[in-house]
Amino acid sequence: MKKIILLIAIVVLLLPVPVLSYLDPTTGSMVISAIVGLFASLVLAIKTYWYRIRAFFKGKPAKTDSDDGTA
Repeated sequence: MKKIILLIAIVVLLLPVPVLSYLDPTTGSMVISAIVGLFASLVLAIKTYWYRIRAFFKGKPAKTDSDDGTA
């Protein structure tokens, strides 16, 4: 009985539903630029904190700018 209900639910969820909307080229380029911006932000964040992330997994304290021995 559970298998039949699950099968019916899967079939109903996979049926196409007509959508009355229009996405113009500007919307598509806006979505692409948002994805590229998110990816660039993630890369910059990882690059910025790379030494801290690496030190965390190695178990060593991260070297900061104040640890260079200059006054």
